[in-house]
Amino acid sequence: MPAPCLDDFVPGAIFRHWPGKTVTEADHVLFCLLTHNTHPIHIDAHYAKSATRHGRVLVVSSYLFSVLLGISTADILRNATRHLDFQSIRHVAPVFHGDTIHGESTVLDVEPAQEGNSTGIVSLETRGYNQDGVLVISFLSRVAIRRSSDSAADTPADEAQAQS
Repeated sequence: MPAPCLDDFVPGAIFRHWPGKTVTEADHVLFCLLTHNTHPIHIDAHYAKSATRHGRVLVVSSYLFSVLLGISTADILRNATRHLDFQSIRHVAPVFHGDTIHGESTVLDVEPAQEGNSTGIVSLETRGYNQDGVLVISFLSRVAIRRSSDSAADTPADEAQAQS
């Protein structure tokens, strides 16, 4: 299936992201170490067992955000030229090693491309669910998306808009 272009985004449309991603202990611990997040609730099973009501390591929300953003790329972001902003990142429920994250994005708004620009702006709400269908994380974003896959690069007007 070709990557969606600006005209493929309609308010209310839902893009389901597949495949999901199973959170492995190795991936999660590596992410924590690479980002210098050494809080024991995320990397120390003994500490997490005694210090949390869940009794086990909690997956850090920035990892979940990264996974959810990544799994949405194939479905909605291949014709994106840039992310303009992220808002309201909400970690709703705990995630543990072994959970599998699936996602979906709902189109909230579409701003058509201005004269001379090859991109318009799409506003999205992206949600991540665990294997039981429980909402675990969500965020809002605005993304510049090409009008068509033919426009492989931004026009000078797009670059000027990005600078302002």
